[in-house]
Amino acid sequence: MIGSDFKDLFVLFLVFGGGFWVLAPLARAFAKRISATAPPLGQARVLDELREELRQVRQEVAELAERVDFTERALAQQQPPQRLAPPS
Repeated sequence: MIGSDFKDLFVLFLVFGGGFWVLAPLARAFAKRISATAPPLGQARVLDELREELRQVRQEVAELAERVDFTERALAQQQPPQRLAPPS
């Protein structure tokens, strides 16, 4: 009886210990990922630069869209070319 209890306790220890050994790094990585800490100063500066560059790209895309709209309207308003009268 005592040997069986010891064996059950040993198996229980292995199961929970092994589970903890496998899941602890995963839990730490998950906790680190969802933590609401601010990015380091170097990363914050890079993020600010990327945001500014993205703002400039968006502005350029908006300007290009306006140019395309203008060109489409200009092409839609063009008169068909007039033919010359046949020679007399």
